[in-house]
Amino acid sequence: MDRRAGQSSEEHATTTQARQAITPHRLRYMLLAGIVAVVLGFLAVYFMIP
Repeated sequence: MDRRAGQSSEEHATTTQARQAITPHRLRYMLLAGIVAVVLGFLAVYFMIP
């Protein structure tokens, strides 16, 4: 079929299927490291201010 006419013989994913993604397993470790770094940063500032 002609793609310009808006018709296609290909199957398209539903909205829910299109939103699904694959995240690497190491992402949870990067998020954890970021949270720990922020907490340590706030603690350092807290103890440096008299």
